[in-house]
Amino acid sequence: MITAVVPARNEAERIPKVLANLAELPLDAVITVINGCQDRTLQVVRETRIPSLKVLLFREPLGIDVPRAIGAKYSQELGADAVLFVDGDMIGTPPERLAELLSAVRDGCDVALTNCYPGATHRYAFANTVLEARHRLNEELGLFPRLGLASPAHGPHAVSRRFLTTVPLRELAVPPVALVLAAQASLNIDIGTTIPHLRLSSSVRDARHAKMVGDTLVGDSLEALCVLKGEQRWRRWEDRQYLGYHPFRRWDILEAVLSGQWPAGAKSAGTTGGN
Repeated sequence: MITAVVPARNEAERIPKVLANLAELPLDAVITVINGCQDRTLQVVRETRIPSLKVLLFREPLGIDVPRAIGAKYSQELGADAVLFVDGDMIGTPPERLAELLSAVRDGCDVALTNCYPGATHRYAFANTVLEARHRLNEELGLFPRLGLASPAHGPHAVSRRFLTTVPLRELAVPPVALVLAAQASLNIDIGTTIPHLRLSSSVRDARHAKMVGDTLVGDSLEALCVLKGEQRWRRWEDRQYLGYHPFRRWDILEAVLSGQWPAGAKSAGTTGGN
């Protein structure tokens, strides 16, 4: 059983291309986690004629990365051996690159990442705080020579059943923390494919949104470093706190789902396509 998880919030214009890319792969289920939408995302997905397309619907925004954890939970319920994660706005994800991620898992990789910065293979000063924080984490993990700046927080990636049963699914909502826990459990973590950052073609919003996402990513890496060192989780670096969208993550909904208490109507959107 191979599944794909596609988080989507207000992605009516972009998600058809993402789903079209996934339709070319031998997937048993494509799980869209539609949340907090104020556009036609749900209608567009329902109109997509893809066999085994499944819809999880949440009227409220779940917050960044929480949909991934929920999609992983549903994948686990389906008995998935491998799960591919692709954001609903990430149209620059060619099927052949996604297939490489799944092939890596099939060949024994537990966490197959996308290398979005293929030139970053050695130490140097990163001007971008997000990349500096990511570099710091991968260096502390001893994985920088292998991963460079790759992270489950950036780009499509795939995980194995062993990952799903080893790393608490709650931690998938803070991807760098999940990476640390996978490394501490001696899971096999490697690069599965390469897609340069600009080719991912993620949606461009406004400067405030970009800053909030950046702060989220930095804070997540800082939190992961705390977990690595066995310290209390903290999101402060050089007298600045990096919260970003972290306070908007719906831990309450996630905890309910992980305990088997799905919100009313979340699964009632059912399936589309050939089902």
